[in-house]
Amino acid sequence: MSLTPEITDSHCHLDFPDFDGQLDDIIARATDAGVTRMVTICTRLRNEPTVRAIAEAHAPVFYAAGTHPMSAAEEPMATVDQLVALAQHPKFVGIGESGLDYHYTSDSAEVQKQSLRIHIHAAQRTGLPLIIHARAADDDMARILTEEHRNAPYSCVMHCFSSSAELARAALDLGFYLSMSGIAAFPKSQELRDIFATAPIDRILVETDAPYLAPPPHRGKRNEPSYTAHTARKGAEVFGADYAEFAAQTQANFDRLFTKAASYKAAA
Repeated sequence: MSLTPEITDSHCHLDFPDFDGQLDDIIARATDAGVTRMVTICTRLRNEPTVRAIAEAHAPVFYAAGTHPMSAAEEPMATVDQLVALAQHPKFVGIGESGLDYHYTSDSAEVQKQSLRIHIHAAQRTGLPLIIHARAADDDMARILTEEHRNAPYSCVMHCFSSSAELARAALDLGFYLSMSGIAAFPKSQELRDIFATAPIDRILVETDAPYLAPPPHRGKRNEPSYTAHTARKGAEVFGADYAEFAAQTQANFDRLFTKAASYKAAA
């Protein structure tokens, strides 16, 4: 009897109201699907205590915190010291999500850039990976990531990557990772799948971004961590690998990038 291959949902939002009162069942379904770890992301630092409590209450859940770029103009500006202090928690494994989003919030571009650099500096200080949201801001994103990496190296994942081949190449050239979400499994996303196919397989993660972007066959419904398996199966197709091989590769990739989560698992 074969075991279900283990994978990690590297980015979800378990504190969102879509999941109220259902976390035990959601995490159980994830485990049944082979999703043995989840990183839940705090997008507004005032919600960090709630997100932290979810990670503390559920063994498979880790967390990260930052200010989402679309909220950067509404929230108090984070400080490097604040993020570094939060990072002392044993289940706090990444900085963000931060980044740039000019699709709906281009009017706050300058504030977003300032917030992004603060998050980068926290990643540089802590050694934890930066978690990047990028939308309709490829040129500024590539420039800032490259400038800051030249000043002091840091690690990074381009979460829910759905940007241009040029931004993918800029990120990969810096040693960063690309995370595959349900978007990559949408029928009309062949161009995106082609971008992923040009990346080294040892630089790929998988995620849900739940409750958003559910992959087929659940598209249009609430996403949840168990559906990472659907995206990972599409990822295996993209790389011409069997599912177990691709799952094992993404696990190794996650462990290499999110070293604190990997160490926590080993010490548990």
